[in-house]
Amino acid sequence: MIKRRKYTKKYCRYCESKVDVIDYKDVKALKHSLSERYKIMPRRLTGNCKRHQDMATAAIKKSRHAAFIPYVVDTKKVSDTPYQRF
Repeated sequence: MIKRRKYTKKYCRYCESKVDVIDYKDVKALKHSLSERYKIMPRRLTGNCKRHQDMATAAIKKSRHAAFIPYVVDTKKVSDTPYQRF
């Protein structure tokens, strides 16, 4: 028999803190929904509910358009913060 791993249930971070609106200017709050290469992470990995995942996705897209978050990160040099210039 194959034993299956039991994972703990992931809870929505925004529901726990009772957030109504996710602001696109708050980059620190949006980093929870981004990977190390600043791609949008899916719900199954972040644990966000549908409502807050849609709000986070729209906020990330707005902040990319306003240049708070970069669209593309260099794949050869992945850094903690891509805002650091050489």
